[in-house]
Amino acid sequence: MRRFIVAAAVGGALVVGALASSVTAAPGGRTLTVVEHADTDFVVDNAPTGVDSVGDTLAWGNPIYDASDDHQVGRDQGSCVRTNPGMSWECAWTTILADGSLTVEGPFTDDGEDSVLSITGGTGAYSNVRGEMTLHWRNELGTQFDFTFRING
Repeated sequence: MRRFIVAAAVGGALVVGALASSVTAAPGGRTLTVVEHADTDFVVDNAPTGVDSVGDTLAWGNPIYDASDDHQVGRDQGSCVRTNPGMSWECAWTTILADGSLTVEGPFTDDGEDSVLSITGGTGAYSNVRGEMTLHWRNELGTQFDFTFRING
């Protein structure tokens, strides 16, 4: 990730069977892993222009794939605001799947390390859930990320 790319996704065909294979039982809940392809990330460079600064905004809509990265199973969309230049963004987004959506909120770091965000809710099969999502960098370019949702409820 070049400091401006973040997890997100724009839709496509939903493959329910592929998604089901990436959901596992976990103590106190379930775990769902998907892969985001960050292809549409766009940064609005607020003043001072040309400088990574507080208030810059990142927006996206990207495809989401099953855990094996073989089949598109949904999309995500969201935005981040730069809060600590060169370090992190504060983000909120929705991952939209065939059986419902999950919303997350929290920090996204620039250092290539995992970020942990709060699951703030959902719809459909994920209605009234809570938990956390770990965002894991799949490559140094920041073009693909694993989202591992640990879902309670």
